[in-house]
Amino acid sequence: MGESHHCNDSSTHCLKQISAQFETPIDFLPPLLCFVIRLIFLISNLIFSHSKPFTLCLLTSHLDFGYKLRILEPFYMGEERLDRIVVRVFDPTKDGAGVEEVERRCEVGPSGKLSLFTDLLGDPICRVRNSPAFLMLVAEMGEEIVGMIRGCIKTVTCGKRISRNVKSNHSISYNVIDNNDLSKPVPVYTKVAYILGLRISPSHRRMGLGLKLVCQMEDWFRQNGAEYSYIATESDNHASVKLFTDKCGYSKFRTPSILVNPVFAHRVTVSSRVTIIKLTPPDAELLYRRRFDTTEFFPHDIDSVLKNRLNVGTFLAVPRDSLKFGLWAGSDRFLSDPPESWSVLSAWNCMDVFRLEVRGASRAKRTFARTTRIVDKAFPFLRLPSVPAVFRPFGLYFMYGLGGEGPRAAKMMKALCGHVHNLAREGGCGVVATEVGSREPLKSGIPHWKVLSCAEDLWCMKRLGEDYSDGCVGDWTKSSPGSSIFVDPREF
Repeated sequence: MGESHHCNDSSTHCLKQISAQFETPIDFLPPLLCFVIRLIFLISNLIFSHSKPFTLCLLTSHLDFGYKLRILEPFYMGEERLDRIVVRVFDPTKDGAGVEEVERRCEVGPSGKLSLFTDLLGDPICRVRNSPAFLMLVAEMGEEIVGMIRGCIKTVTCGKRISRNVKSNHSISYNVIDNNDLSKPVPVYTKVAYILGLRISPSHRRMGLGLKLVCQMEDWFRQNGAEYSYIATESDNHASVKLFTDKCGYSKFRTPSILVNPVFAHRVTVSSRVTIIKLTPPDAELLYRRRFDTTEFFPHDIDSVLKNRLNVGTFLAVPRDSLKFGLWAGSDRFLSDPPESWSVLSAWNCMDVFRLEVRGASRAKRTFARTTRIVDKAFPFLRLPSVPAVFRPFGLYFMYGLGGEGPRAAKMMKALCGHVHNLAREGGCGVVATEVGSREPLKSGIPHWKVLSCAEDLWCMKRLGEDYSDGCVGDWTKSSPGSSIFVDPREF
């Protein structure tokens, strides 16, 4: 994400070599000859400034009327080119091919290294389409698309407070569905915007186009009432971090962990001491609002998420024999008298949204991975870990809404992750992934491979306007992180 600071222009390399030849002072150069040289380069600059910018040539005075001639390293006059670029709303009827071409150019990985490529399955706005409000902008120069950016807006939890109704001893707490616990804090919601999918064509980088796209997207955020904007990027993506923190005014906000586990050829055994129940969307909504609505980034429209066609389901793990008569009586009854330990999570089908592919692997690595899968399929009873088929397009299931209570909650979570693994295996996925807070208490119960995971993703946030009141939470960008975070699957 963000603009690369690497320039592949061949003219730059040639002119650098020329510059090196003129580093030494040329003493005793006749003044008349110097004047002619100065005039030649001045005319050259005037000619080339109307097409492709050339070089700057300085002729400076030296002691004893000698002169030093130096050709400076060329630079692109980005302002001139930037003025010719038009930023407009993405048009799916005519922009599809141009957007795919920019994506293809941006995904050329370094030779000899592994690179992750994304196939959006012909839908450039697939990663924001399911959000309440979304927009995609493209940057166009002439008839060519040279950049794009995507953004969405939603209402999420940014903090919590004690209900005014609790202070007034009212029987029903504020903004909580059927909540009989009057001491329970209630969520504080805000409108937050999310930027993703910023792409700049390699031929148009380092000229301020990324900044222009971000600023125009932020204008749309403000027009639609968003108070905050945030982005997610890799901490070692220095170009992206510099763009947002140095030029756009974002600050480092949270560092969640992306945990990825391969889908094996064999089924994962789920503990027989655990009973797993698939909840209906209404039951899942009630459970989430009662127990997790004060979690940071909890979406106000959680019902829309749970009812979405991409939602595989919400699953609850409880100790075996903890249900009366072995029957599920609903979330309301469950929460009134929960077992000592339990866990819950939901799964999202990203396979129908996009596909991933790892490229750049050597033949030896490919052969090794294929061999592990062959052995795993031939002897599933051995339950050997095998490398998934990540060197060809693969899909994933994303686990979200992870939570639980009790001393055995982590073990319950491990059982749920095993259940989702088996569902992903049946669905043809290559991996199962999730994203959790850096201090998530259930992290130990989430199986994952470190080599596939990202221990520290980076979220940066910005407050879009100073005219908002601080309210009871204050400036969210300056708040301390909680133990958990709710990652919306619609923008993963």
